[in-house]
Amino acid sequence: MTCDVLIVGGGPAGSTCAWRLRQAGLDVMVVDLATFPRDKVCAGWITPQVVTELCLDTQAYARRRTFQPIIGFRVGLIGRHRETAVTYDGPVSFGIRRCEFDHYLLQRADARLALGAPISTIRKDRGQWIVNDAIRAPMLIGAGGSGCPVARMLTGVMRGRPLVVAREAESRIAAADRESLAIEPDVPELFFCRDLQGYGWCVRKGEYLNVGLGRLDPRSLPAATARFVAFLEARKKIPPRFPWPWRGHAYAVNAAPRRRIVDAGALLVGDAAGVADSQSGEGIRQAVESGLLAAQTIVEADGLFSRDRLDPYAARLEARCAGASLSGALARIVPDRVKTVVAGRLLEAPSFVRHVVLDRWFLHRQQLALGR
Repeated sequence: MTCDVLIVGGGPAGSTCAWRLRQAGLDVMVVDLATFPRDKVCAGWITPQVVTELCLDTQAYARRRTFQPIIGFRVGLIGRHRETAVTYDGPVSFGIRRCEFDHYLLQRADARLALGAPISTIRKDRGQWIVNDAIRAPMLIGAGGSGCPVARMLTGVMRGRPLVVAREAESRIAAADRESLAIEPDVPELFFCRDLQGYGWCVRKGEYLNVGLGRLDPRSLPAATARFVAFLEARKKIPPRFPWPWRGHAYAVNAAPRRRIVDAGALLVGDAAGVADSQSGEGIRQAVESGLLAAQTIVEADGLFSRDRLDPYAARLEARCAGASLSGALARIVPDRVKTVVAGRLLEAPSFVRHVVLDRWFLHRQQLALGR
């Protein structure tokens, strides 16, 4: 079996890359261990920039899937009972369910699919990648997340990179609880950890409630999650004794040391490339944009997939994703004894929350959609 481009991983990075390559007339195959639809640990919202980049028909998408307009956020500190509410004139994000969103993008890509297929072997022979001794392609893309086999093959196990560890659960809200919850569907809530090493979220999307917490310290994640859930229950943000189907996930953020993401005939995209935002931990936008940039580079290479021809991808992605983490810098330089005081005061300042936390860290309103 042969194809022009073989993509390992069918999440937003892989499916977006496949979609754009198919538009250019290339024969593309996507291989994924999972079968779709499948769930993914994620708060689950996308910005208008992502909607534009994907040319998403929002009316058609929303007819059969969750698509919750978000017009603002409440931001606070876990354990404190004061929040700062910020609202905008129109939608600044849209709540989605990853089981629906990822499946939609993969179907729309119009690529050949091999789902439920584990990767057992990857080797190269005379300029052709051979995967599972069955699929041949001159161009291989690793889009399989933080544990991507293509990434391991290219660079081995990366050590010393900052990792976000997260726990998340999403469940349908019982009809009897929907009116009593103190959380608005169009205003998600974000609560930072007192040590500034992570944050939790509570996002209501139609009939579903998504709650999670991500941190840079994996050892304290279970205890921090339990404290966060108790805090939300006490504030009536979530129903008591809610049946949480907790799932965990770990991924690298865009920080040094960086993984090599380009080789002759091979590229890494999305979490496999380690490009999640270093400020918010967001990964969907970076996944989509890395997929688009990879496709652009492959099309421009015109069948000549030497490393020199593919290197522009790394430069483009670095330019798009560059940016140091102010939240991380604060966590490192502020003494532990005053972190809670400093964070509490900053998160009670509406201007800081709007222009720094939301506009810059979470919504990236200073960036136009890719290609605009």
